[in-house]
Amino acid sequence: MTPKDVNTRTVAADKTVQQGRLAKAKQFLQVADDARELSDGEDVADACVTLYVHAGIAAADAICAGALGKHSKGQDHQDAIALLASVDKQASNSLGVLLGMKTRAGYGHDPISGTKLTSAERAARSLVEKASL
Repeated sequence: MTPKDVNTRTVAADKTVQQGRLAKAKQFLQVADDARELSDGEDVADACVTLYVHAGIAAADAICAGALGKHSKGQDHQDAIALLASVDKQASNSLGVLLGMKTRAGYGHDPISGTKLTSAERAARSLVEKASL
């Protein structure tokens, strides 16, 4: 699939946008890691996952900005996943993992499990590492 095959709402993104989104991705990742370390994770799992999700979204934007000169802007998460898949399928899988947890972590009543927390951390870290290349 080439980038022109992906029909998504996007916004133009230059090097400044790429660097800014990467900086935000690193900030979200660092704060999530810090919160998890300071509290042993379980009592702040939902907050940490929410931060990991935001880290992943920002990293995905940085990846797309660097590769395509644009990133997803719409509310449909599937559009963001598809756009990222046009650049890196493995990265899009990581973004899908994170976005699949977003609603439950941020708006649900039941807590995120330790397993999901670890999964979110791995997915976010993978995306931030790819965006940093």
